Amino acid sequence: MRRAELDYILNTMLDSHSNVSDLNITAGKPPQVEASGQLSPVPFTGVKLDNLTPFQTEILALNLMNSDRRLSEILISQGSCDLSYYLPEKARFRVNIFSQRGSYSIVLRRLSTIIPTIAELKVPEILAEITKEKNGLVLVTGATGSGKSTTLAAVLRLFNETKSIHIITLEDPVEFSHPHQQATFNQREMGIDFDSFANGLRAALRQAPKVILVGEMRDRETVEIGMSAAETGHLVLSTLHTIDAGQTINRIVGMFEQEEEKQIRTRLADTVRWVVSQRLLPKVGGGRIAAIEIMRTNLRVKESILNGESEGKTFYEIIEAGDSYGMQSFDKAILNFYKDGVITEETAMAYASRKPIVGRGIDLIKAGKGEKTTDIEGLKLDADYDKRIKAK
Repeated sequence: MRRAELDYILNTMLDSHSNVSDLNITAGKPPQVEASGQLSPVPFTGVKLDNLTPFQTEILALNLMNSDRRLSEILISQGSCDLSYYLPEKARFRVNIFSQRGSYSIVLRRLSTIIPTIAELKVPEILAEITKEKNGLVLVTGATGSGKSTTLAAVLRLFNETKSIHIITLEDPVEFSHPHQQATFNQREMGIDFDSFANGLRAALRQAPKVILVGEMRDRETVEIGMSAAETGHLVLSTLHTIDAGQTINRIVGMFEQEEEKQIRTRLADTVRWVVSQRLLPKVGGGRIAAIEIMRTNLRVKESILNGESEGKTFYEIIEAGDSYGMQSFDKAILNFYKDGVITEETAMAYASRKPIVGRGIDLIKAGKGEKTTDIEGLKLDADYDKRIKAK
């Protein structure tokens, strides 16, 4: 297969729907695209791709890897590999190739070529205050595809526009290409510029950055070096695949041995500055919007990190009471979206952290609009109930 043929397939997939976020290539299915959270098949004319064979998906995978020996070895030994692919004048992709049931599947995540601002993302403006931090850990968490990298890119753009500092990014692969503005950017890609996040982060400490972006805190070693960097005057930004602030802290603590727990909690309490968690919700009329949970460090947060969550001192309760610090829970964000008509009641309940709280909030919003809050009607007092019971 020639490069032009591969690019034709990818171009056709991109042009098949608006708002395409992912391309999915799996044996036994036609090529598919994900648009607004839904997978749809892509028809081709003149090319037989209605049901891909294992041979076809393998050929596509090999062409995406471009005969790279290192990637081939990783794919064979580990079962999956990551790379980037550029479609000239159209798009950049973060690509994952993986084996399943004796064949290869491919998922290409479309990367934006334009770095968004915080305002354009429609996330809380308070996130701009991350750029005021001088050191510590800033963690952006959420499921795969929830927009973590995009939020971090917007924060880095603000650094770039306002601070004359050295920024190093360690990515797998590089997603957003930051131009040199006020800041000096050095963007390093795993597999090309360094071999693991831990080694890349260790080397970054000798490269005099003020801000370090680590693509993902994947293991204990990376977390440990990240905390050390935060303790020695660097601001470290990274991501984790956790659903909220509480799970984020517990996941990090769980990476270490039980006898190390007290020391790790102490170090986390001293270094964590922000935990920002994201969920993408389907909007009314199509598209998706990010619901954001924000936890900033304060004395109550530090105490709960040190001693663990307890009754009345859960991270959820701290965030709910942290309005004055710029904190926001998922449930508050979801209720605001529902109040503004951005999402449906069903979506609000499906994505809520604590459904009873969101349910009561929805009832209050409905009552304020003069809408019904229950389907139960026609109830009346049965005056003869006690008499019938006594007669029995």
